[in-house]
Amino acid sequence: MSRRSGILEFAVLGLLRESPMHGYELRKRLNTSLGVFRAFSYGSLYPCLKTLVASGWLIEESSGTPEDALAAPLAGRRAKIVYRLTAEGKEHFEDLLSQTGPDAYEDEHFAARFAFFGQTSRDVRMRVLEGRRSRLEERLEKMRASLARTRERLDDYTLELQRHGMESVEREVRWLNELIESERAGRNQRPSPPAPAPGGDPAQHRASAHQDTSGKSDGLPRPGDTSRPDSSDDTAM
Repeated sequence: MSRRSGILEFAVLGLLRESPMHGYELRKRLNTSLGVFRAFSYGSLYPCLKTLVASGWLIEESSGTPEDALAAPLAGRRAKIVYRLTAEGKEHFEDLLSQTGPDAYEDEHFAARFAFFGQTSRDVRMRVLEGRRSRLEERLEKMRASLARTRERLDDYTLELQRHGMESVEREVRWLNELIESERAGRNQRPSPPAPAPGGDPAQHRASAHQDTSGKSDGLPRPGDTSRPDSSDDTAM
């Protein structure tokens, strides 16, 4: 499994854990709620859903009644397919949520993991945040060393671009420091998000306060856009 497809499967399982969805509705949620998937194609989602169904983690259900099924051919439309998480799928997703290895805090996967922090235990959130911070601090040190070696050979615009990249990483490190401090202190506050790097995705930093599994507010973010899209033009996958 490629890293990209693994991230997509993780996000699909996470969204379907909230509620069953049609394929079209699921695609819109991936686009609007999880910015990391804005550029993904519909053709990528369909094979992913089929793989998850074959693995026993999802089931397909028709949303139409028998009468609807008879009328569908006359209307030129097929019955809608709803995807529902199975008990095995829920268990698999919870296992994925508990993982704190390097993939959990690499650039693309971190955005997806962060979007589901509301379903993640506090100790796992801490390890992922600290891993992300450590990775960015290493990256920042390398960027500074590279800039020191090549500064005299760079034109003004290339130099400014490298400085901008460094500042973006520095802002994210400060943001992570605030999040980690909030986790440790349990304060009911939301840190300000950093500005995105060129071509980066600000959605991974947009979040609002949420309730943890104990029902108490922990002041940490969750995906900012949880509105349900209009599924009036859903079609079967």
